[in-house]
Amino acid sequence: MAVQQTAGADPYFPEHGDPRYRVHRYELALDYRPGPNRLSGTARINAIAGRAPLTEFVLNLADFRIGRVRVDGRQPHYTHRGGRLRVRPAKPVRAGAAFTVEVHWSGNPKPVNSPWGGLGWEELEDGALVASQPIGAPSWYPCNDRPADKASYQISITTPSAYAVVAGGRLLPRTTKASTTTWVYEQSAPTSSYLVGLSIGKYQTVLLGDPGLGGVPQHGHIPAHLLPEFSRDFARQPQMMEMFQDLFGPYPFDEYAVVVTEEELDVPVEAQGLSLFGANHVDGARGSERLVAHELAHQWFGNSVSIADWRHIWLNEGFAKYAEWLWSERSGGRTAQQLAAAAHRLLSTLPQDLRLADPGRKWMFDDRLYERGGLTLHAVRCALGDIAFFRMLRAWGQLHRGGTVTTAALASHVARFATEPVDELFETWVYGAALPPLPGAQTRAAGQGVL
Repeated sequence: MAVQQTAGADPYFPEHGDPRYRVHRYELALDYRPGPNRLSGTARINAIAGRAPLTEFVLNLADFRIGRVRVDGRQPHYTHRGGRLRVRPAKPVRAGAAFTVEVHWSGNPKPVNSPWGGLGWEELEDGALVASQPIGAPSWYPCNDRPADKASYQISITTPSAYAVVAGGRLLPRTTKASTTTWVYEQSAPTSSYLVGLSIGKYQTVLLGDPGLGGVPQHGHIPAHLLPEFSRDFARQPQMMEMFQDLFGPYPFDEYAVVVTEEELDVPVEAQGLSLFGANHVDGARGSERLVAHELAHQWFGNSVSIADWRHIWLNEGFAKYAEWLWSERSGGRTAQQLAAAAHRLLSTLPQDLRLADPGRKWMFDDRLYERGGLTLHAVRCALGDIAFFRMLRAWGQLHRGGTVTTAALASHVARFATEPVDELFETWVYGAALPPLPGAQTRAAGQGVL
């Protein structure tokens, strides 16, 4: 695993995350009552101090009532303002030393404010869901909220027994007492705080395909009345999984789940081992199949291979966009070259003031970043040729599995598979703003002569 972490605060969200330490594991024990939208929880956070002694540190947590804070069992001094829980241990933590933080909190969870509206915990008509990208995780639990700080998780959630709880990871045996059920999920793979997904609702669970021996279990959790449409819309997801494993390497987690809520969502949202779709993404006509491919591809690109900070968001979205095009090409739809041409025509009509390598917080989720990111991957494919390109793609996912990456790391990685320098390609497509000409090389269908 190759890990590259930024030394300082995230340039887009300097109030989120504390680079002076890193978290190894979160253990969250939550109790949620959907009616009053009441959440209470205990977090046990195992962390490691950085290169300097920790006289204080910060966790991100929204406006909850704090019941208790402990550092290595001792009561620290702490303040909680503006979504930041600032903790001063009774005794400074030595440089490089492991330490444990315990936080008890309670209140009515709600989304945190952002330039894109509310993010994180969202109360639904009958249940709740969490969609945190990029800074919504503190809406429901205390965390070191920076994408480069990846940790394992155990999440225990007690709810009324009428509700199902879906989270990323492996479901451990659940227990029922009186009218409540406790669900426990274990996510052993390193996970960024914004990628901890959660959905609470009344769902019917179905198995997608037969994973067979050594296969990836894939489950759908949907309202019962949407099952007929879901069964058609997601019917080809097992084929996507097989194709993406061929192209990107083995699926990086134990399981994969998709949840469809009763409500409409503007866009689907990826979490680690889990993707959330709205009822509007299920039409029985495979109208959102490209989004099914996009969210699945994020399990490799964005979730397993994560960004060091939010300047590099195109490494998530550009790869997932190109995965849409590869799925279309392999499944009998338009080729990647045809889709690239359509994206290029679109971008040529729009302002050309966005740089993939550092789009700025305002434009980090702009449609142009997605399309240009996909085009950049296509330009790399045309420059390398199919055999080298797909070897490069698979090696990228495997080399950085569970780690974090930067744009510069990708440029160096691509160069190792190229017979000619790729500096100019990255300079024009990634670091420049003007739209370069459409790559014109002919490419074979994905997977032909790949390995």
